[in-house]
Amino acid sequence: MTGLRLLVVLVFVLPSHGDFPFRNTSLSWDERVDDLVGRLSIEEIMYQMTKGGTSPGNGPTPPIPRLGIGPYSWNTECLRGDVEAGNATSFPQSLGLAAAWDPDVVYKVAEATSEEVRGKFNDFVKNKQYGTHKGISCFSPVINIMRDPRWGRNEETYGEDPHLTGQYAAHFVWGLQGNHPRYVRANAGCKHFDAYAGPESIPVSRMSFNAVVSERDWRTTFLPAFRTCVKAGTYNIMCSYNSINGVPACANKRLLTDILRDEWGFQGYVVSDQGAIENIIGSHHYLNNSVDTVAACVNAGCNLELAGKAEAVYLSMLDAVKQGKLTEDLMRERVKKLFYTRMRLGEFDPPSMNPYSTYDLSYVESAAHRELAVWAATRTFVLLKNDGGFLPLKQKIDTIGVVGVMTFEGNNTVGNYAPNTDPRFMSRTIDGLRTLGNVVQAASGCNDSMCEKYDAAAIKKAVTGVDVLFITLGTGASIEKEGHDKPDIELPAGQVQLLKDAVQYSGNVPIVLLLFNAGPLNMTFAVGNPRIVSIMEVFYPAQATGEALRRVLTNDGGNNVPAGRLPYTWPRSLDGFPEMVNYSMDGRTYRYFNTEVLYPFGYGLSYSTFFYKEVTYPGLVKAGQSANVTTVVVNNGPYAADEVVQLYVRWESPSVPTPKIQLVDFKRVSLAVKQELAVNLTITAQNMAIWDDNNGWIVEDGYLEMFVGGQQPNQKKWAASSTHQGDSQCAPHRFFQLARKNGRLPRRTKATVSVHLTGSSSLPEKMGGFLDASRRQSVCTSEVLPACKRHHFSAGLMCIQSFAKKY
Repeated sequence: MTGLRLLVVLVFVLPSHGDFPFRNTSLSWDERVDDLVGRLSIEEIMYQMTKGGTSPGNGPTPPIPRLGIGPYSWNTECLRGDVEAGNATSFPQSLGLAAAWDPDVVYKVAEATSEEVRGKFNDFVKNKQYGTHKGISCFSPVINIMRDPRWGRNEETYGEDPHLTGQYAAHFVWGLQGNHPRYVRANAGCKHFDAYAGPESIPVSRMSFNAVVSERDWRTTFLPAFRTCVKAGTYNIMCSYNSINGVPACANKRLLTDILRDEWGFQGYVVSDQGAIENIIGSHHYLNNSVDTVAACVNAGCNLELAGKAEAVYLSMLDAVKQGKLTEDLMRERVKKLFYTRMRLGEFDPPSMNPYSTYDLSYVESAAHRELAVWAATRTFVLLKNDGGFLPLKQKIDTIGVVGVMTFEGNNTVGNYAPNTDPRFMSRTIDGLRTLGNVVQAASGCNDSMCEKYDAAAIKKAVTGVDVLFITLGTGASIEKEGHDKPDIELPAGQVQLLKDAVQYSGNVPIVLLLFNAGPLNMTFAVGNPRIVSIMEVFYPAQATGEALRRVLTNDGGNNVPAGRLPYTWPRSLDGFPEMVNYSMDGRTYRYFNTEVLYPFGYGLSYSTFFYKEVTYPGLVKAGQSANVTTVVVNNGPYAADEVVQLYVRWESPSVPTPKIQLVDFKRVSLAVKQELAVNLTITAQNMAIWDDNNGWIVEDGYLEMFVGGQQPNQKKWAASSTHQGDSQCAPHRFFQLARKNGRLPRRTKATVSVHLTGSSSLPEKMGGFLDASRRQSVCTSEVLPACKRHHFSAGLMCIQSFAKKY
């Protein structure tokens, strides 16, 4: 009998990368993240949390081949275009976008930016390129408050107001991240958290600065925009360089966990600013070794280190675990936020499921994006002076002069954190202005913005014999930028001399002054000089500078009437202004300003004129309810134009300190000539609240005075070109609920409601019960009060019924 041998072969089948549960799209996000993180070793987690910085050395995060996970680049800048990742469309700088007072502008800019970022990212991944600025996780936007005109980073912000900044932050997040129900196009990251608003370099370094902030200022000025950003759904918050009341921001548990996560419900990841964690040791001297520092930061809530040196602090994470200062469980929880973000960006799903995976390089500097850059720039310009309605220009001029440091500039008109734009798409100042005259005489007069070498002869030659003179002045990166504060608000001496010489040697021709800057400058000479008929603040318009100027100066192409409004207070001087290191808000921004103003927050002229016809609002609101306010705006012409309707409130008798006045809503609207438009605004329940150090945000029983119009009320400088003519202020309508007992409004009562108008007798009106919210009041029309000449602002007093409603 023949023996048979049976060969048994054992075959071990390893699962493919697609078989891991974290790639199973039928599972929930949390189940998939838990599965992925559960497969990582503690050492792998350490590297994923450490390599958030620049490459080589500190980024990208290393691949995990056994799981089929590739490298990932966290370090990407998307402030107003894709920065330092090859050519990209360069949109106006953030402060200029804020001057548009139109969140839709920043939404469209962020949307276009993310389209280019995603298109490049897909191409980078296809070609296996990873590293700095090659990802889709953005360190943008900057939403710190512009509290000091000398701060070097003012240009990156959305101005000085928490509400305006918050609205812009939310729309940036929505525009960048997209509206797909499952996938994120590119994720936003609001920075710098928190109380980071100067100094950069004067009088001390930002790397070691300790911001001493009162609880009230922190809660009412520095935190609100970040809360709005979180509510909008940002995936990332960046902690800042500075300390807050003695504790570095990236090691501040109260900031990163108690407030950010526990109070606000933030679900994303926190990344450090570049080198901020190292500075805890080397600059703040808060701790003296990397083990204690990594433990402090991870325990506080910082998920990702953006290191500045090759030896990142987070590389001591394993030692911190061994010494019992950090737990492995917490490390796993912290890294989950990073992988959740990558999952929502589509990294672990089939590309066919993700519509953003089809984006390619055709989005980069597309014709549509280039036109968007021009449109956005035209909406940012703020007309500060326009004597005799000199602008817009009605016809081509025989001979124009164009002088000043920004005449031939390209680099200094884009601002800091600008994308690299193809030179073919750059429109310089001179490129736009030369189209306005048959003959153009031009000279810069300075070697750069500092103007240490001034050519007086060239200026004299260029301004002689012209019919209209344009002067371009400003700052640029050599004067204000990240890491570099201004010592004051003065222009360099050479530029000041250039201005005076241009005025002196140009005869009696009209002069238009164009300002390219972020923080306010001393412009008292120009404002008071009758030869300078028009002044326009244009900030940093970027690649569209020349074409945008041409359109606005001539009102070419339909509604290109300037409607920008200042997103900050422009002081006449810094006399009596607080020192940069003083973080009290007293004396800062329009909410607390107590020195002389050259131009108020919210100010800006128009080529057209507007009239506020009537306002409707509720007389009584219960805490927790919002109040709807409607005003009717009329464009009296002579041009179709935009108007920015602004709504402010003031608490009449609060139990705690509050701002002098507070912006609570605004809307930019377009009106044809003679068009009447009803504009709906809202005072949200949150915006009625005041901060109480013992109880937090509460709405108190009392009266809330409100103002609606085209600029901030009660200002010496009035936007005459955007108001009904006249110069006396309308007194507020005051609505009183007289039947009050023990400080509370009864639920049902009969009350006499008096309407008081200064300069007119009271107009008593009997009403049953509370004020009817639908009742219309005609405010300051010529039919009601002929003596009231200023039709710009309407005001009312709204009663709030509350039992200390908390927020």
